[in-house]
Amino acid sequence: MNKILLIIQREYLSRVKKKSFIVMTLLTPIIIAGFYGIAIYFSVQGITGTVNKIAVVNENKTLTTQLPSTKNRTYVYVPQSLKEIKSSINKSGYDYILYLPDFSIDDPKGIQLLGSKQAGLALSSKISDDIEELIRNQKLKASGIAQKDLDKLKTSVEIDTKKIADTGKEEDSSAGASTIIAYVSGILMFMFIMLYGVQVMRGVIEEKTNRIIEVMISSVKPFQLMMGKIIGIALVGLTQFILWIVLTASISTVAMKAFVGDKEMKQSIQATEVQTKNMPGAKVAAAGNPAFSNIQKSLTNLPVTKIITVFVFFFIGGYLFYSALYAAIGSAVDNETETQQFMMPVMMPLLFGYILSLSVVTNDPYGPLAFWLSVIPFTSPIAMMVRLPYGVPDWQLALSMGLMIIGFIGTVWIASRIYRVGILMYGKKASFKEMIKWFAYKN
Repeated sequence: MNKILLIIQREYLSRVKKKSFIVMTLLTPIIIAGFYGIAIYFSVQGITGTVNKIAVVNENKTLTTQLPSTKNRTYVYVPQSLKEIKSSINKSGYDYILYLPDFSIDDPKGIQLLGSKQAGLALSSKISDDIEELIRNQKLKASGIAQKDLDKLKTSVEIDTKKIADTGKEEDSSAGASTIIAYVSGILMFMFIMLYGVQVMRGVIEEKTNRIIEVMISSVKPFQLMMGKIIGIALVGLTQFILWIVLTASISTVAMKAFVGDKEMKQSIQATEVQTKNMPGAKVAAAGNPAFSNIQKSLTNLPVTKIITVFVFFFIGGYLFYSALYAAIGSAVDNETETQQFMMPVMMPLLFGYILSLSVVTNDPYGPLAFWLSVIPFTSPIAMMVRLPYGVPDWQLALSMGLMIIGFIGTVWIASRIYRVGILMYGKKASFKEMIKWFAYKN
């Protein structure tokens, strides 16, 4: 046991003392915050904030109403024919030409969007929606409905989502907040397992190539060496994760104070506390900044402590599960080039779980596919973290954790039997058939 602890200490200290570890630990939360801040800014401002000027050539006699301009689209009806405006598109100052032929509003066909550059899918879809709404209003007007009555038909609806606890009490919830946390948790889990699993493999290859392993193996058993390396690098990842949590929380607090202000933050928190204490269905206007108040309300009933605790468990479990396999791969090859044939079968289940979790699971977090993805050890580290913000029954969480423990014990045992032989093999290209033979060798 003392030998394993010494190897863990060596692996941990040799990595956390590196300048690259310190720099990336400090910069990553800032980079992530900046990335999401830019993405949110452009989403709020409208895709890149570009205003497209669109010349409309209307040959349709039934469309008596013009398309209304919006924040990102300016419609200008021109008297020229399509042929005339096409010949001068580069000099006219218009980005695109929208051609409305003389079609029946019951069967609109032949509409064209032309331009010197290819229109994006989002722009084309928005223009299509604008024309559909125009035709719909035209039909309603033809039925004798006045414009003021048409305006009254437009209603904005906000759904206040709530969950019913086992006690029957209503709890505030937010599908948006749950989805964001699910996506972030899934991405972080995938990134951590891949990043630190590959570090284990590279460390084994490096020691094997430099023949350091021959010296180490004379004083420690191969299993002790493998476990020390795996656990040491796991502690490095856990240290980095905890530091990221602390730094992200600090940056978020400072940002909120800078953009919202201390007074508004206190008012918003007080308003949220009043709202949660009132009877279900009561409406209390949130004071202060509305955006911050909505975020505060959305996160109030999310089990943040539980999410972080489960994340740490599945990070350690998933890391042990996959890093043991990566250690086995590293012991079987002499350089990173030879790892490609072995890495794909190991990566595929994790990648499969990542892709399905961020699509299927977020759409139906309680469905059978989501359940099986979250209990099978190959995919459960990501799938369970994606499901957790939506609420997972305790028995399913316990089952997933139990199978995860059994899974990593099994992979560590399998990998150690391959590792003990492969770590001393040089100059011979390994194959799956050869690795099976190593596994079957008796001590």
